[in-house]
Amino acid sequence: MDIKQLDLNLLVTLDTLLAERNVTRAAQRLNISQPALSARLTRLRDLLNDPLLLPSQRGMIPTERALELQAPLHDAIEAVRRVIAETSPFNPAEIRATITIAASDYVQYSVLLPLLHAMHDEAPGIRLSWRTIDTAHLEDEMVRGDIHLAMTTPETAPKALHMRHLYHEDYVAIARPNHPAIHGKLDLATFCTLDHVMVSPEGGGFEGPADAALKGLGRTRRVYLSAPGFLVVPDIIAQSDMIALVPKRVAQNREGRLQILPPPLPVPGFDMALVWHDRTTTHPMHRWLRERIYQLLRDPTQNP
Repeated sequence: MDIKQLDLNLLVTLDTLLAERNVTRAAQRLNISQPALSARLTRLRDLLNDPLLLPSQRGMIPTERALELQAPLHDAIEAVRRVIAETSPFNPAEIRATITIAASDYVQYSVLLPLLHAMHDEAPGIRLSWRTIDTAHLEDEMVRGDIHLAMTTPETAPKALHMRHLYHEDYVAIARPNHPAIHGKLDLATFCTLDHVMVSPEGGGFEGPADAALKGLGRTRRVYLSAPGFLVVPDIIAQSDMIALVPKRVAQNREGRLQILPPPLPVPGFDMALVWHDRTTTHPMHRWLRERIYQLLRDPTQNP
């Protein structure tokens, strides 16, 4: 085979096809039509003298030859991208793109909302799309390019993805300002007596980290309401005599509407991490965005 006949577009096409194993999704990622992609695949098959990908009911199946090529080809393309990225100037104000970020409602409020304000002036041409995170399908969604960035706990992040620790989060207790049983301090007996709201993202859960901590003390509490997300909880608490444990960042800037109190027992917090796929690691825009999020969390005053 004459390697001169293999241009970079063909190699990128093969790399994308092997990652997607689906002509429609590969064409979308490459921003070309399906007929154009099929023509490139035909050329690759002729040049490499191998069918490379075979049709099946669930997409396409790579041949043994294609599997042998997949890892070294991807590494070579990433090396080229890295060289270009390191030598090309990047100005976020000139970029036009859409970035999809997956996160819980709590992260959307506490991290993505400040990011939105920061980026409005710095990168006005970048549109942000927020999605509710689904860790069970996150890796597949990132492989397909449906999601570019995600924020989740390290324990739930797929092992095949890149991950960077962002911050540690602690819980605080919240109650309405004129609560008849709470006046600036929350003791364990009151905590166990009152009705609670807790968050169960999967739905219907009535036990969490606080219940495990209480069990160790021989105590229990009554969870009256199980909610699917954190953002509705402060409003529920502000209009009732129930209380709740929420991440500290959910309660921030709500001091006038809520009593924000330390829990009357140690409740383990959690870590949050930034997660992305190898396909965006060296891309200048994505590298800038990841660093911008990290800087914003380290120094909130950078938010204009």
